Amino acid sequence: MSTSENKVTKYAIIGFGNIGQALAKSFARKGIEVSVATTRNPESFTSEAAAIGTTIIPKTLAEAVKADILFLAVRFESHADVAKALPNWDGKIIVDVTNAYGIPPEKLGGQPSAKVVAHAFTGARLVKGFNHLVAAVLAQEPAVHGGRRVVFLASDDEGAAAEIGALAEKLGFSPLQLGGLSEGGLLVQARGKSWGRLIFQDLVNFA
Repeated sequence: MSTSENKVTKYAIIGFGNIGQALAKSFARKGIEVSVATTRNPESFTSEAAAIGTTIIPKTLAEAVKADILFLAVRFESHADVAKALPNWDGKIIVDVTNAYGIPPEKLGGQPSAKVVAHAFTGARLVKGFNHLVAAVLAQEPAVHGGRRVVFLASDDEGAAAEIGALAEKLGFSPLQLGGLSEGGLLVQARGKSWGRLIFQDLVNFA
């Protein structure tokens, strides 16, 4: 799915609330085209998209899921509804930006929330990331006093994690790989009424 002479990677953001719009601003700053979609008619958020930039393209959910890399920026409770948009997600990378705060661990079967999301998106390669910062911080320019704002990434698919890491760098961030979803990934996942230890940590890499 990497960009080549014959193939341009297509991006989409599913969910256009505060987090979705913050992500869209990251793409707009670099002039990278990204589709944005919700379960609503795209005409209902055309003005918000236009205010962010000309590379932010409102689409229907059915159109947006044709992208190669999708940022899932909806409420955790809504992820299963989005997953129903395709019978399978083979070959696509899903970046899970959801936070399952307040969801009892037993409702997740004792699994990390990202594993529950991965199970819903049959065939997808899932990367947990971009979810530890509040929207107001994520929306800011990631270049900070000569450094780059850190985004944490976790995945059981090293190739997918590397690809999203490269995209994060393209967007101006400094990606930090945490390992698998059940190991380092727990540092950026809520469990019941507790937050992972790296949630809300606004770090800047000056390397």
